Amino acid sequence: MTPDKALLMIATVARLLEGKGHVAVGASSPIPAAGALLAARLAGGSMRVSILGSERHTSFTDGGRELFDCAAQGRINAFFFSGVQIDAEAAINLLGLSPSGVAEGSPVMGKRFIGNFGAPYLASLVPDLILFRTDHNPKTLVEKVDFVTAPGRDGRWLLTDRCLMRRENGRFRLVSLHPGETPGELVAATGFHFDMPDEPKITPFPGDETCELVRGAVAEEIGAIYPRFASQFLTPG
Repeated sequence: MTPDKALLMIATVARLLEGKGHVAVGASSPIPAAGALLAARLAGGSMRVSILGSERHTSFTDGGRELFDCAAQGRINAFFFSGVQIDAEAAINLLGLSPSGVAEGSPVMGKRFIGNFGAPYLASLVPDLILFRTDHNPKTLVEKVDFVTAPGRDGRWLLTDRCLMRRENGRFRLVSLHPGETPGELVAATGFHFDMPDEPKITPFPGDETCELVRGAVAEEIGAIYPRFASQFLTPG
């Protein structure tokens, strides 16, 4: 991923969060965190952002437990998930992968990952979910996940380093291609079939003022949580 792609994804996250009252961001999520902080600044103080792992941007004193309580009370409007796999129906897999050669649907795990950590719970309670991947490829974006951590539903977004999609009528459809991407390249890089308009839109690149805001105030804030990400992708070039 390049710094320009990171800027584009951050600005797109902020655009998707317009009008939200309380946005929560989990661990290991620098792009969603930066996008949420940008959205909060653009909202002029009307948006609350809670970032797990941040001393400044959370009022939680008991980490994930309070996050779950907020979700159950309907006090979180948007959240983010990535996954080992994301499929055509917007289901995610955080659990593990089946070994090659195993029949479809067989509950055999070849490689196990960190696990669900409340993802099914949050996915069922938070109204707006944005799925994201910074490496759009056929191994991670698959027709059907090996294990369902959280099932998909209509209205869910998928933001990657190549495009923006949204699930409608049971499957993802392309909303916009990022600058420099082509429909053919996107099809080849995606492991599932998706609906595509005859003339795909291009994801708008942020203007100069937004770029300055991200590279300035947002980079300073996000650098306290993800210093390597900030120095690698948000340093003015």
